[in-house]
Amino acid sequence: MPERDPAEELLRRRAKIVLRKRFRALRATFPASAIAERSARVVAAIEGLAVVLAARTVASFWPIDGRNEVDLRALDASLRARGALVAYPAVDRETGVMTFRLATPDALDDRGSGFREPAPDAPDSVPDVIVAPALALDPRGFRLGYGAGFYDRALARYAPPARVLGVAFDFQLVPDLPETEGDVPVDVIVTDARVLTADRG
Repeated sequence: MPERDPAEELLRRRAKIVLRKRFRALRATFPASAIAERSARVVAAIEGLAVVLAARTVASFWPIDGRNEVDLRALDASLRARGALVAYPAVDRETGVMTFRLATPDALDDRGSGFREPAPDAPDSVPDVIVAPALALDPRGFRLGYGAGFYDRALARYAPPARVLGVAFDFQLVPDLPETEGDVPVDVIVTDARVLTADRG
């Protein structure tokens, strides 16, 4: 990413704050039944991707209660049914570094980061595919997260060689997102209506 002056970078970060509020509010308007139906379509699309079918280890995420995130819980079961290993994000409290650790759903718990994650002694993993949540995505593969930067910093370490899927509902796909320092784009965008290979020109 070319260097920007600090004033422009600040404007872009402020724009992201506004967009986060807007997309969280928009997602909150959907009933649980609609979230479940759309999530099932996302899971079906992920399951059919060649990169996922070939993966030995996939890093997924557990939906945060009350945030209407894409619910990938069914993906865990289908991956395990074909013999794949499943990892989940884990954040080190002291360093703020996010890694991916192998764990079964019943071993996930809220350990202080606001989402369900594996125990600190769960085995580390180097996933072939990482599925990343998003409040919004654009066709270039840039994603809007919650603002802590956990995923961007982790993706910079794991991908490549890992392939990254950004998942969201189709109404969260926008023409363009503000790009700021440290942003790491995903490789493939998966929504409940389409699958796009990120196009960064």
